[in-house]
Amino acid sequence: MTSAPPTTSPVAVSPKRAWLALAVLMAGMFMSLLDTTIVNVALPTIQDSLAASESTLAWIISGYALAFGLVLIPAGRVGDRFGHKWVFFVGLAIFTGASLWAGLAADETQLIVARVVQGLGGGIFFPPVTAFVQLMFPPMKRGKAFAIMGAVIGVSSALGPIVGGLLIEAIGEETGWRWIFAINLPIGILALVAAVVLLPAGSEGKKLSTDVVGLVLLAGSLVALLVPLIQGQDEGWPLWTYLSLIGGVVLLVLFAFWERFVVSRGQEPLVPPHLFSHKAFTGGVILALVYFAAFTSIFFTISLLWQAGLGHTALESGLVSTPFAIGSIIGASQSDRLAQRLGRTVLSLGVGLLSIGLIALWLILLLVPTTELTNWELLAPMLIAGFGSGLFIAPNNRFIIATVDRAEAGAASGVIGTMQRIGSAIGIAVVSSVLFGVASLDTIGDDIGAAMQSGSYTSADAASAAILAEHFGPAATWSLALSAAFAVIAFVLVFALPKRVSLH
Repeated sequence: MTSAPPTTSPVAVSPKRAWLALAVLMAGMFMSLLDTTIVNVALPTIQDSLAASESTLAWIISGYALAFGLVLIPAGRVGDRFGHKWVFFVGLAIFTGASLWAGLAADETQLIVARVVQGLGGGIFFPPVTAFVQLMFPPMKRGKAFAIMGAVIGVSSALGPIVGGLLIEAIGEETGWRWIFAINLPIGILALVAAVVLLPAGSEGKKLSTDVVGLVLLAGSLVALLVPLIQGQDEGWPLWTYLSLIGGVVLLVLFAFWERFVVSRGQEPLVPPHLFSHKAFTGGVILALVYFAAFTSIFFTISLLWQAGLGHTALESGLVSTPFAIGSIIGASQSDRLAQRLGRTVLSLGVGLLSIGLIALWLILLLVPTTELTNWELLAPMLIAGFGSGLFIAPNNRFIIATVDRAEAGAASGVIGTMQRIGSAIGIAVVSSVLFGVASLDTIGDDIGAAMQSGSYTSADAASAAILAEHFGPAATWSLALSAAFAVIAFVLVFALPKRVSLH
């Protein structure tokens, strides 16, 4: 995941300071990406603590991802114009403050708003990370810096459920979920101080785009598409949900026409339309969206199945993701070397392994009785999927950027980063709609009562456990089938990319 490389001139920093500055940037990136998955294991405890609805659970994840994605391109443009140091600082300060707000949230509305503000902060400070890698490191060192960045992306996303589970287990379910946000405070404050000292100021670059109408149309279209996907199942798919979906498509079409109009007037568009004249780039952008829809939705499904469906603790739920995290670390450590040797094959290998892992998970849920599932059945598929993800994420962006002219690399990378985050939001929205739709949560209470009256169970707890497993088992099976389908589509789209590119 990257954003726009800078159009400003390289800055002169010593090698030691460059690597120390990279550590600061990686600390911020680690926090922002950890927050995309750390919340998953806390969703059942958040629901109980705040009496939150099912749609709220989806908004906690998707609202963060959507806000993150929407500000990537504008933040990158601001950094290009005024320098990336203070863009990073402001975004990190917003993210850290919103983390405190989320941890103190008194109800579900406050938590959703805090998560959206968190996403905005993360989206603001994320573009300077890639910009500084381009600015501080010479070409021969840049590949190593990007490999570290890819490892942080994969590992932070995969470690989220484990870290969240450990915190909730240590502190308790009632308040433990609040600490998954509060943990960002000491890291954020230290990173802010270090950023002032270590990050180079940079220089002014190109003129800032003022395509406010384009930003409003893009944001409006995505919100119009996501709101019904998240709220629709909870509200029974009323007429407004279908009208909103149609309206979102219309706004997206208007956005495309508006961007062409901006170009015709000789002004700077939010998203340069000519990028999509490259068929390979268009395929790569769709690949970015679909892959992240598959990748981030896995943890949402498994966390809810493990806790709400099977009654395991948050820590036990987080431990299910341990093989994925280990696989991601191993895959990311080898991705740069294999990309140089194998070219595009490393991407198809990575997505292929992710697809195999997800299909295996789906088959296990399909064939093994839900009440008999343990971590051991999921170990091998999660390890394979994690290894594939680690192979794919680090070199992926550079292969997509290689489909356009070098002069267009900055704008292209910003579009890719945005689509990755939007893919995460769409993946969670669609998968949550399927999960809660199939689970039929409104009928669980009636089913438990009927089971008790039948005399088949000796206690209400036994009846609850059996009925919850009965509901969540098929729901998780369908949800993982959808995630696997996203992964298979991504595998096909890899072949739209060039076979080889210069990774340094």
